[in-house]
Amino acid sequence: MSYFGNIQEEELKAKVGEVFFADFDHTQILGKVDFTVAEKLPATQPTLDFYDQEFFLWAEAKRARQDLLEAFTQLILTIGKERTFDHHLPPKFLGAFDADAIGFVPYSAVMEVFYQNDFNWNVTPSDHATKEFRQLHDLLEESFQKNSLKFNYITEKEELIRFIKANFRSDRQDVSRLRVTKNNFVNIYLKWCAAVKDTIDIDWTVAKKNAILDADFYLADLLSKDDFTLKDKLNVVLHARQYELNRHLDAMGLLNSSQVAFKDDGARHLAFWNRYVRPPKREYWDYILARRDLLIPQDVRERKGSFFTPAKWVAKAQEYLAEALGENWQDEYTVWDCCAGTGNLLAGLVNKYNVWASTLDKSDVDVMLDRIDHGANLLPNHVFQFDFLNGDFADLPQDLRNVIQDPEKRKKLVVFINPPYAEAGDAKQATGTGKNKAKVATEHKTYIAAKPQISAAALELFAQFFYRIYKEIDGCILASFSTLKHLQGQNFRKFREFFLARLLKTFVVPASTFDNVNGKFPIGFLIWNTAIKEQFSIATADVFSSQDEFIGHKQIKAINNLCINWIKQFYDSTQIKLAFFRTNGSDVQNNIGVFLTLKLSKNDEIKHFYMQITAKNIIPFSIYFTARKIIEDTWLNDRDQYLWPKDDWKDDLEFQSDCLCYTIFSRSNNIKSADGVNHWIPFREAEVDAKEKYASHFLLDYLAGKWRPAEEPVAPPQPDFLATLSSPSPALASSAAGEAPAAPLTFSPAAQAVFDAAREVWRYYHAQPKANPNASYYEIREHFQGRNAKGTMNSDSPDAHYTALMESLKAAYSRLAAQIEPKIYRYGFLLR
Repeated sequence: MSYFGNIQEEELKAKVGEVFFADFDHTQILGKVDFTVAEKLPATQPTLDFYDQEFFLWAEAKRARQDLLEAFTQLILTIGKERTFDHHLPPKFLGAFDADAIGFVPYSAVMEVFYQNDFNWNVTPSDHATKEFRQLHDLLEESFQKNSLKFNYITEKEELIRFIKANFRSDRQDVSRLRVTKNNFVNIYLKWCAAVKDTIDIDWTVAKKNAILDADFYLADLLSKDDFTLKDKLNVVLHARQYELNRHLDAMGLLNSSQVAFKDDGARHLAFWNRYVRPPKREYWDYILARRDLLIPQDVRERKGSFFTPAKWVAKAQEYLAEALGENWQDEYTVWDCCAGTGNLLAGLVNKYNVWASTLDKSDVDVMLDRIDHGANLLPNHVFQFDFLNGDFADLPQDLRNVIQDPEKRKKLVVFINPPYAEAGDAKQATGTGKNKAKVATEHKTYIAAKPQISAAALELFAQFFYRIYKEIDGCILASFSTLKHLQGQNFRKFREFFLARLLKTFVVPASTFDNVNGKFPIGFLIWNTAIKEQFSIATADVFSSQDEFIGHKQIKAINNLCINWIKQFYDSTQIKLAFFRTNGSDVQNNIGVFLTLKLSKNDEIKHFYMQITAKNIIPFSIYFTARKIIEDTWLNDRDQYLWPKDDWKDDLEFQSDCLCYTIFSRSNNIKSADGVNHWIPFREAEVDAKEKYASHFLLDYLAGKWRPAEEPVAPPQPDFLATLSSPSPALASSAAGEAPAAPLTFSPAAQAVFDAAREVWRYYHAQPKANPNASYYEIREHFQGRNAKGTMNSDSPDAHYTALMESLKAAYSRLAAQIEPKIYRYGFLLR
């Protein structure tokens, strides 16, 4: 799709001028030259003589997509025939553009072509079939490829604007190209993938299986000068018009050769790198190589554990190790990072004789060795390739093996790691929308050994590392970054029974600070003494912000009885269904999938991600719904589990009615009368001037204490819901037993304020033409707010009066939420 669409040439020139050259004079006509860009003179300045005004660009324009070299050749013929340079100061650049892209060539790079003695300039420039056109085309081709700077209007708009701003200046004679730095090398890599990768003559699928990645080719390009790679310890190096692999891979179909050519003889490669200055400054090289992980695809990072640990958390971890093990721990302990990547976790350690680093990827070993050559404080013979989840300890260096084999020396071994976080299934898979990643975790020997003892936890790669360390290096200190699943997750109950160790110290930080980890959740650094056998139950972690500021403490508790099990005891199918309660997981991160509805998706029906709300259980379900929706989702609580609560809530009638009010007016109450009978109308017809009688008065009768159960036999509850059944309080007994409330429900002033504000919204809706008397809160909002092009409800409304009423309702609702929230923690639904 063209940026400017299918427009005429004159309109194209005008639009290119308006969009990209608005700060310049782009309207001058110089003979037969299509398009010019010159400095814009102040209105008060006299017109300059024709040879005094500075031009930045003369260009050929083509409305239809065209080979820019063809258009550029036509421009050269036009200028040469008219001898435009004799009448006007030549520009800094010559160029050509169409509706998709624009290209620039420094005038100085081609100026000699105008002074050929034996060339016939008296041909029609637009006739591309003449002998002179083809002759000039061939003559210009090499210079055009070496010197042209081409930009696509859509994909490279920012670079084009930056180029114009940097180069269309009177005070700059040379061509300014973007310099690659440690801050932009990843962004340039992504552009390199789009522009160059497909021109490299290699089977990327086979290459990837053999641990050769596109990132290796990019680094060969990046760390090069005049198309020759300056570093020799890379997987791939660039030699002029081809690459050379440092490893021969017959399986890649390279005919026993390590050379990889370009499919287009390097034309796109050359055009791409014309825009950048490479290599980067020497001071950036080590950083870029150390951050090779940023260029590795997510699936490969997960499999290999290439999760780069930010320097501030590396330093923080080493501080905590010193606090836990003593000031002289680096002299007293041996340190082994068994999934070291490029070794950044070991940066800052001072005793290189006590430090070992191993990694799955040979190229990462090469990077570490290269960093040692440039000052990294490691010993070359302490850095080695080793597959920790599959390898035999007999293959370890002898000195390290001696430590592992001696029970006393193991007590002075610190396994210091940031292992991979991949698992066999992800959240999308669990909900039927993603792909199974089983081989990521189950292809390892450690998985086979671990699964009988730690069950589902074995699907997590970091748990496999923990398993083998605990099983085969028993007694060591395990100091690891990881998620908190093994401390509180339900799938880790077996793991916690197996992994008996004392947690010495821990801190947690936002996962977002790990720049190649997706998600909003905490990552912890935990120091375990595996020589002391005790099952984890609870701990208090120090909490640091993304700016490395201490912001408090957090309790982390092993959860064995969840709130989802508590709510199941109120299962009921004997009464009229008021709504489906859509459940989703048992932790904060899954709250977005919790809502009320009258219509389930097929996937929810198949997977039974729902329960029924009836008159018998509306109060406990309102409490559970409120607990799930009222707490703001933050990085710190994202993985927190909802717990089986204390019994104190049973005697708090205000809390119960507040939760019912919160549920009725929640934006996650997705009840729609279009899907069935709306039983959730909170105001009588006369209160809101409804035009017709409602189809259901259930909620009104329930709030007034007039509700009676249907005369139906009581079906036996599902057995698994009664595993830990507790007796309802007298205050809740009538509701839970299916009896009418003894008296009308009473509400706190905060809840009553919500009803009062909401009543005005309902009244305003029912004053609208064709108002639906059975409309739900969802449908009222939909009426005023409408939907956008994506089909989702808009967040605001053009109706000012409705907006004002909703602001009042939101304010009252927020005050009610503030009143309820402390009780969610007080009654134990969630830990702070």
